[in-house]
Amino acid sequence: MNTAKNTSLKTLTRILSAIAGLAMFSTLVLPIWKIELTAPQYPEGLEMYIYANKLGGEVDIINGLNHYIGMHTIHEDDFAEFAVLPYVLGLLAVFGLLTALVNRKWFFYLWCAFFIAFVVVLGLDFYFWLYNYGHNLDPTAPIQVPGMTYQPPLIGFKQLLNFGAFSIPASGGWVLAAVGTVMAGLVGYEIKKTKQ
Repeated sequence: MNTAKNTSLKTLTRILSAIAGLAMFSTLVLPIWKIELTAPQYPEGLEMYIYANKLGGEVDIINGLNHYIGMHTIHEDDFAEFAVLPYVLGLLAVFGLLTALVNRKWFFYLWCAFFIAFVVVLGLDFYFWLYNYGHNLDPTAPIQVPGMTYQPPLIGFKQLLNFGAFSIPASGGWVLAAVGTVMAGLVGYEIKKTKQ
C-alpha cells in the first residue's frame, strides 16, 4: 500500500477546504448573529447585529427599552470576546488554506476538530451571556413582573411580555454553517474513500 497516498487528501477535499478557508475570512466583516425584536409599538421591528468585533443595529433604542424592565445596558466594552474572536476566526480561515497545502488527513481532521470546538464554545458562551443578561435584573426597575425573566432565545422565537424576540444567524453565521456542513461532508467522503 502506498502510505503517502493513503495519508493524503483527495483533490476534492483540498479544493473545498481552500474555498471554505477563503469563505471564512468574510466572517471578519459580516454580522454573525442577529436578534430581532417586534412589538405593537415597533411593528417595523428592532434589530441588533453581532459581529466578530462589534455590535450593530439599533442597540441604543434596545438599551432604552430594556432599562424599564431592569436589563443591563449592552456595551461593546463588556464583551471580552470581541478582542479574541477576530483572531480565532482568522486562524480557522488560515487553517483551511493550510489544509489544502499540507495535504494530510491528520491536518484536515485537526482543523475539523478545532472548528467543532470553536462552535461549541461560542454557542455556550453566547447562551450564558443571554442567560445572565435576561436573569440578572435591576431590582429597582420601573417595571417589575414577579418571576419573569427576559432571556432571549439562543436560536428561534420567544415571547417576552409584549415583545417577540427572534434570534437567528446573520450572513456571517450562515457562512459558518455552510463551512461546517462542507466539513462534515468531506469527513464522510474521506472515510469512505479510505475504506475503498
